[in-house]
Amino acid sequence: QVQLEESGGGLVQAGASLTLACAASGRSFGTSAMGWFRQAPGKEREFLSSINWSGMSTSYSDSVKGRFTISRDNAKNTMYLQMNSLKPEDTAVYYCATPRIGLPWTVTRAADYVSWGRGTQVTVSS
Repeated sequence: QVQLEESGGGLVQAGASLTLACAASGRSFGTSAMGWFRQAPGKEREFLSSINWSGMSTSYSDSVKGRFTISRDNAKNTMYLQMNSLKPEDTAVYYCATPRIGLPWTVTRAADYVSWGRGTQVTVSS
């Protein structure tokens, strides 16, 4: 089973950019779909984006489409989330995870994902 660790969060001003990384250990990363989620205080975990095993197919939620870009480097066992034009409402803990075996890469429910990392905090000031 893949193990995941997020990094790259921080405190930035509105309009800034950040790139998050999700480092994976385990042999299955290169054949696994992956996803990014976030969770703000008092809110449910929110789907942001997913990517298929090769990186050739991606999907985004409406809240981040056009501002965030998901990518992966299977040679480095790492997935990325490039975040541009950040807004205060993007403030949250950001997580990466992988869909349960047998589910398609397009699933968006947090309950359909496993192997969650500990998360990385992103804070956007106005």
